[in-house]
Amino acid sequence: MDTFRKVDTMGRMGSGRGGRRVRRQFSDEFKEGAVRLVLDEGKTVGAVARELDLTASALSLWVRHARAERTKGKSGLMQEEREELTRLRKENRELRIERDLLKKVSALFARHQQ
Repeated sequence: MDTFRKVDTMGRMGSGRGGRRVRRQFSDEFKEGAVRLVLDEGKTVGAVARELDLTASALSLWVRHARAERTKGKSGLMQEEREELTRLRKENRELRIERDLLKKVSALFARHQQ
């Protein structure tokens, strides 16, 4: 078994309904190693994904993020920008909820004033 993985990925595969995989977590070192195989050694995403029993889409995402970090944001969002975007989206969602609640309360208050 790979020493960089946080969980035993093969032990639970196939268990559960629908044949869906259990969501796996990988250490940063494992992700960096997989990305290094693609970017530095020139292997394809598909080949590395098969070698390491990963989905190509997950590995592609890791590679895209790593490219953005290496190019200082010229090829995508950097880590800090992704974190800020996530924070701003959460704040936006909360503000929408508050606005909707205030609309309902003001409509209810207006009805009782008449």
